[in-house]
Amino acid sequence: MSAGGVVSLRRNRDFLLLWSGAAVSFLGTRINALSYPLLVLWHTDSPIAMSAVSTAALLPQLLVQLPAGALVDRWDRRRVMVLCEAGRFLALSTVAVVLVAGGFCLVHLVLVAFTESTLAVFYRLAERGAVRNVVHPAQLRAALSRNEARGRAAGLLGQPGGVLLQALARWAPFAFTALGYLLSLIALLLIGKEFQERRPPAREPLRREIEQGLKWLRGQRLLRVALGYLSVGNLLLQVVPLALVVLVKSEGHGKAVIAVVVGLGGLGGVLGALSGSWWERHCSLRTVLTGGLATWAVLVLAMAQAHAPVLLGVLFAGTGFVGSVFNVVGAVHQVRLTPDALQGRVVGSVYLLGSGANVLGPLLGGPALQTWGTTTTLLPTGGLLAVLAAAVALSPALHHENDPSPVLPEPMPQSRE
Repeated sequence: MSAGGVVSLRRNRDFLLLWSGAAVSFLGTRINALSYPLLVLWHTDSPIAMSAVSTAALLPQLLVQLPAGALVDRWDRRRVMVLCEAGRFLALSTVAVVLVAGGFCLVHLVLVAFTESTLAVFYRLAERGAVRNVVHPAQLRAALSRNEARGRAAGLLGQPGGVLLQALARWAPFAFTALGYLLSLIALLLIGKEFQERRPPAREPLRREIEQGLKWLRGQRLLRVALGYLSVGNLLLQVVPLALVVLVKSEGHGKAVIAVVVGLGGLGGVLGALSGSWWERHCSLRTVLTGGLATWAVLVLAMAQAHAPVLLGVLFAGTGFVGSVFNVVGAVHQVRLTPDALQGRVVGSVYLLGSGANVLGPLLGGPALQTWGTTTTLLPTGGLLAVLAAAVALSPALHHENDPSPVLPEPMPQSRE
């Protein structure tokens, strides 16, 4: 027990089940992040076809976030997460079965990637809102930092693991991911606490509920402006993973080398997540955003001139470190300020503004890489990130940052038992 009789996170059974179940789920998602485009690239040798399946996986971030947020606030969060895991298990199982039978269909992969990503949006929104209901308010910063570390560790293991699994058998990463979703579903069923406060049944039209989330976010000027800048930065950075795959393959290296490069990127993300709570305590949101975007610019410009796989991996690790710090700092600001009943809608709006435009990254990046090559694509990307960092530093809206509101004390939700 910690001070004040609060159960520590490492002894909080419900948090550990939620955390570990989501860890397995996110591991599967990260395995598929490269499994889809790699499978397509090795079958078609076409960056455009590769970008098609990557675009399908990112499209729900643009189309589904707002309605999903409102629906998650209406529905039982646990039930939403259970149904999502069941649906993703079935979808990935079809891919594994087709590949075991010796088949390959680009349209099928695109449809499954879109379906899996849509369910992932619902799952992620429900899980973000559930966290504050299974931990004490004073532990929220630590819990969110651990969640980000969990996601980055999933990237560290998942992306290179997916590459290696696919090197063993085309179907292996998809079967592994399907099993992970099944284990995540079981963990959800074992959690005792409710995932939300009691609330009356929804009576407003869905459109009106979506507007309520957007209206709340419009009132948070600092968060809204920061999200706008971060959205552009995230969009520009989407070309980097595709460029690394193309660059390593063009240099004659195999999938194992790609696994090392993306593994180093995941390691940087884990380190950034573990230090994220420190950055949140000691730096303003403006300082984190300006410094992070400037660092991204330097790293991407260096990638344009680098060819050694290990050096590319180290640079990619730097981008992952910065991205994790962004995520932890932003999550703490958002979750602490948002009422529980609005969590789904606000998080959906935040994800839409912060990463919804990411779908344009592979959509534009694939043709750009095929037409101009990696160096010519990465150089202007780094330059635009530098311009964006300067814009943040000069932004009047970020010059008058106030400390976020303190965590409001809330009663712990009752157990179902």
